[in-house]
Amino acid sequence: MSERQRGTTRPRVAETSAGGFVLSADGSFQVALIGRLNRGGRIDWCVPKGHPEGSETIEQAAVREIAEETGLEVEILEHLGDISYEFQTPEKTVVKTVHHFLMQQVGGELTVENDPDQEAVDVQWFGIDQIEKQLAHENEKRLARKVIEWARSEE
Repeated sequence: MSERQRGTTRPRVAETSAGGFVLSADGSFQVALIGRLNRGGRIDWCVPKGHPEGSETIEQAAVREIAEETGLEVEILEHLGDISYEFQTPEKTVVKTVHHFLMQQVGGELTVENDPDQEAVDVQWFGIDQIEKQLAHENEKRLARKVIEWARSEE
């Protein structure tokens, strides 16, 4: 018998994450993406992001998560937009909002060695013209188009 047939529902829980698109410090309009293993064992390229810790703001969380998952020190240039979606676990329905920023590298070197959860298995620079094609998730591709527009306005 399904939950709906039994008349029970999963509790709805709100979650927040923050991260973004990081531009290389060298002015080459390259963007750092992280690779995560999908269920099929292949790498999905995605935007680095994660949950705020303690009393962190979403901006502070985004900067920290970028450092952990990519090894890069960054500063935020602008807010790009938010992505909201729902998913279910056996215990609950999660309503998630991810805040995305456009950021500029100000230091650091690409590495996944500092990722405490070991979610990122790779990190690479991709040319601005490649990011939309590389990203695994359609909602991130939509925000990548904003990054591409921004870069074209800066050329």
